[in-house]
Amino acid sequence: MTTFQPRKPYSPEELQTLYPQNLELQLVQVLLRHGERTPVNPRFQNTGLRPHWPYCNAARQLTSAVMTTTDWSKWGELRYRRRLETFGEDDGPVIATGPVGEFDAVCNPGELTDKGRETTLALGQRLRHLYVDQLGFMPKLISDSDMIYLRSTPIPRALESVQQAFVGLYPSSARTENFPPPTIISRSPADETLYPNDGNCRRFAHLSRAFAQRTAERWNDSEDMEYLSKLFSKYMPGNAKVAVDSHPRLSGIMDTINSTDAHGPQTKLPKIFYDAKAREIIDKIGVEEWYSGYTESAEYRMLGIGGLMGDITSRMAGSIERKGNAGVVEVGGENGDLGHGRGGECDIKFALSGCHDTTLAGALSSLGAFSGEKWPPFTSHIAFELFRQKDVMAPSPTPAKVPALDTQSKSQSWWASLFGSSKNKVDGSGQPDGIARKPIGALTEDQRQALKGYYVRIRYNDKIMQVPGCKAEGNHLEGDPTFCTFEAFKSIVDKYTPRNWKVACSSNIKAPSFPERLEPAGY
Repeated sequence: MTTFQPRKPYSPEELQTLYPQNLELQLVQVLLRHGERTPVNPRFQNTGLRPHWPYCNAARQLTSAVMTTTDWSKWGELRYRRRLETFGEDDGPVIATGPVGEFDAVCNPGELTDKGRETTLALGQRLRHLYVDQLGFMPKLISDSDMIYLRSTPIPRALESVQQAFVGLYPSSARTENFPPPTIISRSPADETLYPNDGNCRRFAHLSRAFAQRTAERWNDSEDMEYLSKLFSKYMPGNAKVAVDSHPRLSGIMDTINSTDAHGPQTKLPKIFYDAKAREIIDKIGVEEWYSGYTESAEYRMLGIGGLMGDITSRMAGSIERKGNAGVVEVGGENGDLGHGRGGECDIKFALSGCHDTTLAGALSSLGAFSGEKWPPFTSHIAFELFRQKDVMAPSPTPAKVPALDTQSKSQSWWASLFGSSKNKVDGSGQPDGIARKPIGALTEDQRQALKGYYVRIRYNDKIMQVPGCKAEGNHLEGDPTFCTFEAFKSIVDKYTPRNWKVACSSNIKAPSFPERLEPAGY
C-alpha cells in the first residue's frame, strides 16, 4: 500500500514463457508513478508530526542555468542550496526546521524525497536489467536518446522521478562521452492528459465529484467507517467522525498514512494509524471513490484517461507503420535542437513517462484490468509492450523527412505531424493518412491488414494484466489471452479516445453524471 516491494528478476525459465520465441518485442511504453514523497498537505500536527521533513538532500545542491553575458549562445550554471521560510510564533519569518532542528534538506509539501529518488533509480535499474541485459531489446551503450521518448507531468516529483529512472536505465557509464542532453516533454496544466485533469476539464470535475459523492453516501454511515472513527476521531479537527468527505478527507488521511509509513521514525503518526484492518478499509473505499467511474462510464474514461490511452495506442500504430520520422516532430525534431546535433528522437523503441497513482490506476481501470487491485504504491509502473509475430514481415522504415514547421503545423496535434501533414496527406474524410487515432472502423482494408500479427501485453509491477475484451476468440495470441491483438486493443481504446478533449471537457456540463446503463470497461 505504501512502498512497492519488487520481486526478484525473472528467471530464464520465466523469460521463455513471458517472451515467446515466435514474438519479437518492438516497442515498450512505461508509465511510472513518482517515488516516495512528503504529504501534499501537512496534517495531524496535533499528534506531534512535524510539518517539515528533512529528507530532501537534493535541496543542498540545486543547479540552475543562468545567463553570464548578453550572448545568448553562452550560458553558465548557478549552484545553490535551498532553505524554506515559514511563519514564526509572532508571524514573523523564520527558517523552517525538521524534527530535530535541521535547516538543510527540508522538503516542500509533496516533494520527492531521498527515498523516492532511491526507488525510482532502482526502477530504472530493473528496467535496464530486463530490457537491456536479459532481453537485449535496448542497446547497452547509447550515443544519443533518439529511440527514447521521455515525458513528465508538470509536477516536480514526476519530472525528478523520470530523470532518476532514466539514469537507472542508462547511467553515465552507459552513455558515450558526447551524449547530447535528452529531450523531456512536458505540457502546460491546461493541456495535461498524463493524469486525470479535473482541474482543467470542467465536465470531468463534475463527474468525479458525483462518483465521490456516491461513495460517500454508500460508506459514511457504514460499520467500516465507524471503525475508522473509533481509531482516528480523537485526532480529527473537533473530534469529528471520519468520512469520505470529512476534513481531512479519507483520501487525505490515506496520503499522510502512506507518506509517513514510507519514511523514518522522526516522521511517524501514532501507531494506531497503521492498524492493518483500518488500512484495508481505507484502501477499499479509496479505490472505489477514485476509480469506479472508469469501470462504469465511457464518458468518465474518455475525459479522465482517454487522451493518454489514445497517445499510447497511436505510438504503437506509428511503430507498426514505421514511417521513419515517427517521433521526430513529437519532440521538436531536427529544427528544435539549436544546432547541437540531431536531437530529434525518432523511431522510438522505449518511452518513459513520469506520472501519478491516479494515472496508473485510471489507465488500468479504463481497460477493465484493475479489478481487485489495491491503490498503486509509490514507484509503481505499467509497461505496455508491443510485439510482432516473427513470421510477419515488418514494413521497411520510410526515410525520415522533417519539414520546417510553420505556425500552422506547430499548432497541429502531434499525431497529425507524426503520420503526415493534414495539409497535403489526407484521405477523403480529411483525416491524416496514417492509422494514428483513426478509429478501427475508418481504416482501409490495407491498413487493417497491416495490423495483423501485432500484439499488446500489459505488465503492472511485473504482474501480467488481463483486458477482458481480449479473452474472446480471435482477439489474442493463440493459447495466451494476455497477448491482445493490436487490432482488438485499439478497438477497445478507440471507444474512449476523445476526438477533441477540450471541447468534450466543456460539453454536457448539466447532463446526468451516471450513464443510463452500466458501460463496462475493457470491451
